[in-house]
Amino acid sequence: MNKTPDLRILVLGAAAGGGLPQWNCGCPNCAMARDPGSGLKPQTQSSLAVSLDGEAWAVFNASPDIRQQIHANRPLQPRRLRHSPIESVVLTNGDIDHLAGLLVLREKQAFALFSTGAVGRIVADNPVFQVLDPELVSKRTIEIEETFSPLQGLGARLFAVPGKVPLFLENGEPDLGLEGEHTVGVELAAAGKRVYYVPGCAVMTDALAARLRNADAVFFDGTLYSDDEMIQTGMGRKTGRRMGHMPIDGGSLDALGTLNIRRKIYVHINNTNPIWRAGSERERVEAQGFEIGYDGMEVRL
Repeated sequence: MNKTPDLRILVLGAAAGGGLPQWNCGCPNCAMARDPGSGLKPQTQSSLAVSLDGEAWAVFNASPDIRQQIHANRPLQPRRLRHSPIESVVLTNGDIDHLAGLLVLREKQAFALFSTGAVGRIVADNPVFQVLDPELVSKRTIEIEETFSPLQGLGARLFAVPGKVPLFLENGEPDLGLEGEHTVGVELAAAGKRVYYVPGCAVMTDALAARLRNADAVFFDGTLYSDDEMIQTGMGRKTGRRMGHMPIDGGSLDALGTLNIRRKIYVHINNTNPIWRAGSERERVEAQGFEIGYDGMEVRL
């Protein structure tokens, strides 16, 4: 009798754009991440990898750190000359921290690239991405709510979540509640399990809450603990919601906490976020049944 495959999820990168530590930041978290004795390990930029058999993998978001992430995760490393276990890459938006890693994957290696039409046009309109050989890299446009398979046996759907266009496409004040092809979550279904990856989300709608309810696992946007975190830390002038990210406090912590989700895991965590280190904020999050994602974290369902 054939064994039912496991749904195996690797957190390749748990941090938000810039990683932890950021190259030009000396905040408490970044200082600790540079200190081997602090207990806070450096974290790379947001990405997941998923497999059913441990042999073939789909990567969700191509982080600028993808070379380092492959080096740190043996299952993603080549097993012979000119080989990669990575069969596909799925993009959830057009942010730099989610697509710049495609430039690292230009070494004449075949894989499928899945995205919405809006995100695909960002890639197509930038000539630098022409380094991806079209004879080897097949670009596939996925409609919202269309079922597709980034791996054999793995069902997936892209669904719209509230967000905004990438920062480099902003022209004036963007629509912060935009629901369409620019910001999506991913639903994964295999082995009788249902998993969601939502690294960017501006607000929890009733429709999104209904979708996530009773899920086996949700990897969710944990960018900022508080909405004014960037302002209070002197790191920026925008609130989290203006950046397209709902905060944990007063936002996702309460919204997700009522949905009977088996495992709730924060990813895409900004370098300023206090949940990276021991303290009342992390204790509060963990006391409510949430996990703090980290590079190398593995979830099997």
